[in-house]
Amino acid sequence: MSKLFFNERKTLVSDAIDGLIYSNQHNNLTRLNIDEHIRVVVRKDWDKNKVAIISGGGAGHEPAHAGFVGQGMLTAAVCGDVFASPSVEAVLNAILYVTGEAGCLLIVKNYTGDRLNFGLAAEKAKKLGLNIEMVIVNDDISIVDSKKPRGIAGTVFVHKVAGYYADQDASLARVTEMANLANDNVSSIGVAITSCHIPGEHTEDRIAAKKAELGLGIHGEPGIAIIDIEHCRGVVEIMAEKLLVNTQQKKYALLLNNLGGTSPLEMSLLTKDVVESSLGQNMNYLFGPQAFVTAIDMKGFSLSCLVLTEELETALMAPVAVESWSKGITVNDATPITIEKFSNSVEFTVSESAAVAAVVDTVCNTVIDLKTELNRLDTLVGDGDTGSTFSSGALTVLQALKNKKLPLAETEKLFEVVGEHLAMSMGGSSGILLSIFFTAAGTHYAKHQNLAEALLSGLEQMKFFGGAKVGDRTMIDALEPALIALRDENLAAAIVAAKAGADSTAKMLEAKAGRSSYLNSESLEGVKDPGAVAIESVFAAFK
Repeated sequence: MSKLFFNERKTLVSDAIDGLIYSNQHNNLTRLNIDEHIRVVVRKDWDKNKVAIISGGGAGHEPAHAGFVGQGMLTAAVCGDVFASPSVEAVLNAILYVTGEAGCLLIVKNYTGDRLNFGLAAEKAKKLGLNIEMVIVNDDISIVDSKKPRGIAGTVFVHKVAGYYADQDASLARVTEMANLANDNVSSIGVAITSCHIPGEHTEDRIAAKKAELGLGIHGEPGIAIIDIEHCRGVVEIMAEKLLVNTQQKKYALLLNNLGGTSPLEMSLLTKDVVESSLGQNMNYLFGPQAFVTAIDMKGFSLSCLVLTEELETALMAPVAVESWSKGITVNDATPITIEKFSNSVEFTVSESAAVAAVVDTVCNTVIDLKTELNRLDTLVGDGDTGSTFSSGALTVLQALKNKKLPLAETEKLFEVVGEHLAMSMGGSSGILLSIFFTAAGTHYAKHQNLAEALLSGLEQMKFFGGAKVGDRTMIDALEPALIALRDENLAAAIVAAKAGADSTAKMLEAKAGRSSYLNSESLEGVKDPGAVAIESVFAAFK
């Protein structure tokens, strides 16, 4: 089964190209309509007065190369099938369409198919009288002393430099010279913890857990070494050491490339590690983190260093109108702002009130005594811990009462302190919901000095943040009618309303909140909601 989204394998590349054209932010792209096997993305605003810059290769490396078509970079991108070079015919048609008297530079990654197909197309174009040059990018340094270093993400640095000088009306010879200078000064190396998936094919992941493959190719070719990956910073440092051999203490720009399957969270972490590594210490500009040259969905990243000359630096920093280029930046200062920690604890003065103490004692002991029954009910309609959870909160408040550590004479402060105790001791959502209830009630009481209205205000906030309401088969089915009756009538009416509300939950065959919402109607029928029973019992304790 495929691990990738696509319609048909044969139309995947064309579909992706159309998606890019539909959505590109500069609205400056189109494609040549020749036949279904030739896929060429070109600038809509091209007039052949400048040197044309063409790159391309197999699909699967998006946004390369079509994502870099636009003013200041590529004139056209020739797209092959996934990991397959475009045909000679496709390259030749692209050359013929965009090339004027100023000539054309082909920028090709160092893979046999690309070199041969682009090379033959170049010779055919020359035979037709066109002025053509080609630069073969070979920035991969993972294989020491390789006779054929591969072209990987550093290719986009070459695109940028060549595109800049072409846009400045430089001659083909000058554009080629600067592209070669960029190629000679760029070094890249990649690492991954999984390989990539090919559309429609089953791919075995050869990289073991807690291992990474260093120097693997952008088509999934095996790398030079399997390394441990206990910490990302260690892997970054290994790569940094290899790249720094080529910088020779000179100024350089660094490109951080997502190989396709690495999440934004991970790329941000890697950015930190790169900036704080030995490589980051002498870095002048950072490009990325971003996907520049990918390997479909390979979970990995690559680093590319371009040693800078004044001319290369000017070219790199010039603005462009392309979809996928990332402007180079000097690294920002990440020093945090230091402030004093805000204490969430409620500040209060202990005070006494015999009447209030009696109420608190009654409520807490009622809930504690209900522990076994509430757990039994919750076993039928939940996860069996409502009694334990409520009892835990009640025991904490009761202990504070016995230790004379409550502001009993200040109702608003008492509510806040009770809310704080419940949040810390009950755990789960019920503790937070009840903490919201008491905290909001305390805030309202401080302003209006009305107990019933304060409790209803707390209820409204609990409903707002918790998302439950009357009819959802929760404690609110008993609490809301009881508090309304307390406000509009008296305590006796509130006791009756709480019982009626709790009884109603036994007839509700669908729960819309809490653990009971996952149960079928047969499991709920005839069983009261445990939270509603707790509310009913607390009110009944004041008969």
